[in-house]
Amino acid sequence: MQLAEEINCNIDPFLKWAGGKRWLLKRGVQIAPDNYLSYIEPFLGSGAVFFSMPQDHDFILADVNSELIDCYRAVCSNWRKVQELLKEHDDKHSKDYYYYVRSRMPEIKEEIAARFIYLNRTCWNGLYRVNLAGKFNVPIGTKTQVVLDTDDFEKTSKILKGGKIFCQDFEKTINKAESGDFLFVDPPYTVKHNLNGFIKYNEKIFTWDDQVRLRDALVRAVSRGAQVTVTNANHECIHDLYSDKGFLISIDRSSVIAGSSRHRGKTSEVIIRMGWKA
Repeated sequence: MQLAEEINCNIDPFLKWAGGKRWLLKRGVQIAPDNYLSYIEPFLGSGAVFFSMPQDHDFILADVNSELIDCYRAVCSNWRKVQELLKEHDDKHSKDYYYYVRSRMPEIKEEIAARFIYLNRTCWNGLYRVNLAGKFNVPIGTKTQVVLDTDDFEKTSKILKGGKIFCQDFEKTINKAESGDFLFVDPPYTVKHNLNGFIKYNEKIFTWDDQVRLRDALVRAVSRGAQVTVTNANHECIHDLYSDKGFLISIDRSSVIAGSSRHRGKTSEVIIRMGWKA
């Protein structure tokens, strides 16, 4: 494990993620308790919250998306190769090249990671979506910059070496939480709140039964002494689900996912603290 003082600083996440929490970090809301042992995140996505935290804790990062986890593991183990391949994508980027890369899945882990990052940065709104055959099918977006000034894959690799990364169901990850650990939980939103246009997509990958299963797993974790922060849709169904389980805070934000600016507006989310108070 890397020494904490070598990597005890936050870093920009190298992925953009629909539903990511960069906006929340700018709002000054206290996401984590002042003191905790291990950091655990079962729905990793871009890892915006994780990368914003002091990197002086053990951690467990997980997601059910195998391509996403393969990407993190490749950056962790061989960041130089991933960076080299990403620069090649940058040199070749065009509309035809985007669809060529999108249509093919490499087998080497570093190539998988570079492809994932390239598509994430050049697709429409950084959205991750697959068709019924499991193929990534998001169209090309308007951004053309593949290599970013904020990239620091070397430091990212050092940070990721400090803990464990799993590809697994959220319940298995949450079950690892013990007394004093902190769980940050940002699941797919599966109820219609304001103008969320991705309810049908999310419902395919995360059902209401999963929402209930998630709540129950978190209640068990809190009973073991874990501290939890959940983000979710600000909808009465979610309020009912967690009404007697934690402290709920509603927070407004701007929606940026709609296809045109006229369809973008204000939406709101709820933050639920379980087992701790600010």
